[in-house]
Amino acid sequence: MQRLATNKLKDWKVNPARKPLILRGARQVGKTYLLKQFGEADFPNYHYINFETDQQAEQVFERNLDPQRILNDLQLYLEKPIDPKTDLLIFDEIQRCPKALTSLKYFREKMPELALCTAGSLLGVYMSWDSFPVGQVTFLDLYPMTFMEFLTGIGKPQFADLLREQTWKEPLPEIAHTKLWDMWKHYLITGGMPEVVESYRNQQDNLFLAFQGVRTIQTDLIDTYMADIAKHSGKTNAMHIERLLRNVPTQLARSLDGSAAKYKFKDAIPGYRGYERLATPIDWLESAGLILRTSVISNAEIPLNGNRIDNRFKLHLLDIGLLGAMNGISPATFIDYDFGRYKGYVAENFVAQELVAAGYKDLFCWEGRTSEVEFLIEVDNQIVPIEVKSGHVTKSKSLKVYEERYQPQHSFVFSGNNVRVFGLRSYVPLYAVGHLMKQFTI
Repeated sequence: MQRLATNKLKDWKVNPARKPLILRGARQVGKTYLLKQFGEADFPNYHYINFETDQQAEQVFERNLDPQRILNDLQLYLEKPIDPKTDLLIFDEIQRCPKALTSLKYFREKMPELALCTAGSLLGVYMSWDSFPVGQVTFLDLYPMTFMEFLTGIGKPQFADLLREQTWKEPLPEIAHTKLWDMWKHYLITGGMPEVVESYRNQQDNLFLAFQGVRTIQTDLIDTYMADIAKHSGKTNAMHIERLLRNVPTQLARSLDGSAAKYKFKDAIPGYRGYERLATPIDWLESAGLILRTSVISNAEIPLNGNRIDNRFKLHLLDIGLLGAMNGISPATFIDYDFGRYKGYVAENFVAQELVAAGYKDLFCWEGRTSEVEFLIEVDNQIVPIEVKSGHVTKSKSLKVYEERYQPQHSFVFSGNNVRVFGLRSYVPLYAVGHLMKQFTI
């Protein structure tokens, strides 16, 4: 699977001020595959250690954290030479070995020529910031595959190239728009977990079997996440965190108008009321990369973070495919795109994960007295409002209210329609949101 993060790894490799790199992301988003693929393609040799499956490797870091001594012992342990000037060294699941994490500081100081990449699935959960070599490492975040990556991954790179070439001032060819819309509906079913996308790719000539296989893998992935929660959060906390994770899709589905609703704390966990009681399990899920938080604000001024209120937010799931699986939405329903109010929160969840993957890690929703704009993002020190329409009806009363109040330099409506531009407002197909907002400037 070709990932866009590969280019960032290549840039990191040739950076003369290169630091050890920490690749972060939820479990099963493809971190190990990406680093091994990088080592295979861009280095004469790479050396891989997984601290979760190879616990004996931790002993290498027990005596001291001198980089040369560690490298010498690793060569003996792996029974092959490691050239710090040409090879790539990979530490996987590094959260299982805190001393290895701390050693990155000394590799940076005493052996800067070594290309050292690490990965961890639960770094935000497992480690305190005291363990991080702050200022001595580079962070790179990996998310589920975007729609653009999905197109390439299933053997349709020409459509990804078509999206890259668009100026978004003129409509796409109608036949291309129709095909992209159909493939986007398939993406709503599969989502972006690499194992799921690979399964779909291998069976896409028979959609019934393809989607049957997709749902089986997604169910297994959900069970894996629940097992991780049980393993890494303690018995009491695990029950609360699992309930909260299962409650996210349920809350998204309960809105009567189809849009994603502001998160309600009541009954999310029986007996727990109020944000203060739920803050810890919510933070755990967010740190593990399993949920995305969109802060609901009523004042749209720079900086948006200054208007955040801790207990007013929406929660989305990390992956649109897992959302469909957890809420039991059948693949046929997605294909027909006739699932009533479900469409609203599904489209919003898709947009949220595409924006986060495009680099907008802090998401905001504007809420007026009777109006709501699904997303606000900061671009070039300006606030850009984004309205999400799940179908082909694009009347935007809320966006009009926002525009009259704040006079934005540009605004977007993402829907099922082809490209149209009216003054400072652009109407763009939903499937293009990630790529467009990644490159958008005012």
